[in-house]
Amino acid sequence: MSDSMAGIQNEREQQALEECKQRVAKLGLDMRPLVARVNPDANRIIIYFRAEQRVDFRELVRGLSRALKSRVELRQVGPRDQGKLVGQLGMCGYPLCCQTFLRDFAGASIKMAKQQDLVLNPMKISGICGRLLCCLSFEHADYAALKQKMPRVNQEVSTRYGKGKVVGLNLVKEKVSVRLEDQTVRELTLDQLTWQ
Repeated sequence: MSDSMAGIQNEREQQALEECKQRVAKLGLDMRPLVARVNPDANRIIIYFRAEQRVDFRELVRGLSRALKSRVELRQVGPRDQGKLVGQLGMCGYPLCCQTFLRDFAGASIKMAKQQDLVLNPMKISGICGRLLCCLSFEHADYAALKQKMPRVNQEVSTRYGKGKVVGLNLVKEKVSVRLEDQTVRELTLDQLTWQ
């Protein structure tokens, strides 16, 4: 598609979205239009929206079809799809995973957050969609593998500084915090300690 064609399509999508927003407000519908997509042959417009309940939008579709002189479809999306469609930055500062590379939404659970030693604060483990972070599920296997090769918290270990007890794990750095017999705490790599 040429740049001028893409520009025209983008302009038409913006026009369709604005028209939809105005008509939603005028009709008092409890829905939020998110994005409009015009198919390449320009005979159909799909408008994605969010709504907490079912919405009777038949009158809206009729009015939009007349105003935009095209066939109009409205599609309700969930909170995860909203992030994918609208596109924003995640709490990590990068574009959302669902927008860039994640195609299917695998289920994430609190158990996964616990295994990854995350603070169980909903604000810290929830994405912009309000659901558990998608990265919890696709990083789960890596964290599980890392934990397998590390000692457990409270396990006794031997180091070149003497014996000690594991008081913390840094899975990402693959380091272990050990409280030694003299009560000092040292952060050591796996090759600096042994355990049973």
